[in-house]
Amino acid sequence: MAFEGLSDRLEATFKRLRSKGSLNEADVKEAMRDVRLALLEADVNYKVAKDFTQRVTERAIGAKVMESLTPAQMVVKIVNEELTELMGGTQSRLTSAPHPPTVVMMCGLQGSGKTTHCAKIAKKLKSENHRPLLVACDIYRPAAIKQLQVVGEQVGVPVFEMGTENPVTIAKEAVKLAKDHGYDYVFLDTAGRLHIDEELMNELKNIKSEVKPHEILLVVDAMLGQDAVTVASAFNEALGIDGLVLTKLDGDTRGGAALSARAVTGKPIKFVGTGEKLDELDYFYPDRMASRILGMGDVLSLIEKAEQTLDEKKALELEEKLRKNKFDLNDWLEQIQQVRKMGSMKDILGMLPGMGKMKDVDIDEKQFDRIQAIILSMTPKERSNPDIINPSRKRRIAAGCGMQVEDVNRLLSQFRQMQKVFKQLNGKGGKRLMKRMKGFGGMNGFPM
Repeated sequence: MAFEGLSDRLEATFKRLRSKGSLNEADVKEAMRDVRLALLEADVNYKVAKDFTQRVTERAIGAKVMESLTPAQMVVKIVNEELTELMGGTQSRLTSAPHPPTVVMMCGLQGSGKTTHCAKIAKKLKSENHRPLLVACDIYRPAAIKQLQVVGEQVGVPVFEMGTENPVTIAKEAVKLAKDHGYDYVFLDTAGRLHIDEELMNELKNIKSEVKPHEILLVVDAMLGQDAVTVASAFNEALGIDGLVLTKLDGDTRGGAALSARAVTGKPIKFVGTGEKLDELDYFYPDRMASRILGMGDVLSLIEKAEQTLDEKKALELEEKLRKNKFDLNDWLEQIQQVRKMGSMKDILGMLPGMGKMKDVDIDEKQFDRIQAIILSMTPKERSNPDIINPSRKRRIAAGCGMQVEDVNRLLSQFRQMQKVFKQLNGKGGKRLMKRMKGFGGMNGFPM
């Protein structure tokens, strides 16, 4: 994931600060030198890194910090606040036109993920009860129109295209159609190039002049590193962009593009792509990202992800079963399937405070596949009543899922241990714990 290297370096720096107990000005300046080096190694622009550490230093050497009981924690707090400010301060959403449709022009270099992210954002808006329309304005790249049609079909959003007609005409006709048919968002998937050139910018300027989009979003590949600053600056100077969409934030990238592009353009990051799938897109929250970089977790995003993927009705049904000690293998299978909709276990653990180091632990995601395969090889009766599974049934189940009888025995043993835990939770002390857990969504979704 992005920022891993930066997180590790900052964590080591703050650990050294905490070990000192009291701090002096020299301690703070030495720590900030380490922070600046960490930012530079993460591909953050030199001027951005220098200005950032200068602001932190000025605040951190104040008398209030030096005289506090926990000066190291105060320094971390200041870094967190300045990092949040560096990434935009507050969350920024898409503009909503007073009279629909809201026209959004998507621009960026070829290969940045522009077409895919048109569909991703449209899918997110559709889930929020909007009616988006995708528009194929890239008439140059081979199969660009077809690609937009494919992703549009996958997310259930219509695509407007006029073949190789002039992109300005296509955009104008699309907006007209949107007004006539009640679409409230129009996404113009414009042409990209392998590099910034005058022809590309002139076409984008013409579309902007004729259609007057309410939002111009620049799609930036997070793996560009320092080049992200050059790209963002050029597009901003030519078009006056309104926001950034950062892609490939899940990749093996140092993440400096996120910090640099926002700081140099002064424009907010509005969306981040967190994977290749069309539902792997999040709104960008500067405060949450700062917390994750500093190893403080991102519980709010985890809760939102859970609310979006976990079924509340099924959670209540599970709670009732747990109360009556009727939790069976069908329920376990269902919980695993629901949790996996939230993403990988490594990502989920990374959102929990103090669990940053878990990224280095090798979590075997295939373990869940094996559990599901074994349970699905059982008959409905066996899932509901595992006690009837005798040696011959175990051999049949193992053969059915391509595993060994030992694997089946191991799963059944884990399940019995879970049942014992649930039985204990139904005791007096357990009931109090369950009551407290209810406020956090109960036990729904967590495979034991």
